[in-house]
Amino acid sequence: METMDDYKEELEASFRKVSEGDILSGTVIDVNEEEVALDLKYYAPGIIRVSDLSNDPDFNVMEEVHKGDVIEATVIKTDDGQGNILLSRKEANDALAWEKLQQMLEDGTVVTVKIKESNPSGVLTNLEGIRAFIPASKITLDYVEDTQAWVGKEIKVKVITADKEKNKLVLSGREVAREEAEEERNHRISMIVPGSVLEGTVESLMPYGAFVNLGNGLSGLVHISQICERRIGKPSEVLKVGQKVKAKVLNTNNNKISLSMKALEEEMVDTEGAQDLEKYTSKESTGTSLGSLLAGLKLGE
Repeated sequence: METMDDYKEELEASFRKVSEGDILSGTVIDVNEEEVALDLKYYAPGIIRVSDLSNDPDFNVMEEVHKGDVIEATVIKTDDGQGNILLSRKEANDALAWEKLQQMLEDGTVVTVKIKESNPSGVLTNLEGIRAFIPASKITLDYVEDTQAWVGKEIKVKVITADKEKNKLVLSGREVAREEAEEERNHRISMIVPGSVLEGTVESLMPYGAFVNLGNGLSGLVHISQICERRIGKPSEVLKVGQKVKAKVLNTNNNKISLSMKALEEEMVDTEGAQDLEKYTSKESTGTSLGSLLAGLKLGE
């Protein structure tokens, strides 16, 4: 048997009052080239004309809006003459966008944007319907000279400035690119096995040791105490920039590669010592055996 609860939503909708300027949330139930229809959980559906959907000149309603999407929009008219509530997502975006952008700034949210235009100082795009600027120094890890080459590309960015009063929205891809590069570097370091021997080139000398370029974006430190067996006052006494060296991996703690050239010297000495001992033992064994044989002979008898 049907009860009042079965009509709860319909009853709430019948008593609900919608006024111009209200921001409503609805689910897309139909999309065409001219408009989008929304289910507002109200006795009348909502309609958004394509011209009221976005400020982005490249916006394509058939590609970017789908059935089931939830859209927030501002009421323009409570009755468009055909029993529908006329809405504008552009107006709602203008009211809500800066709140969303401020939240993105605080949370460090990573979003993907498509570059629309360029100028000598950077590139332009849109985020939450707001025109945004990415300086040439913030597009990627290195300063970009040819900003035009980035038009049409999609990049991951973070909001670094969101000033509603000045209508200033600045994004950066550099922070995201740096984080991704750091993650990739740490992954490569995690694959290095302590005890393994690596070859590289001395790239810089510091009072406390030498940095060795191991290739693939990785560098390791040979502490001054690990350069050689004898005590030295500074690394330049033994090494020079550009010199090819081999070193043993001591550890990769805290995603830093600690190397030792001294450990290889010690291993070499141990190996040579073992070889000499083996040769000596071999000769001694032969001599003793021959002496025993001679001792057993009774000459002149």
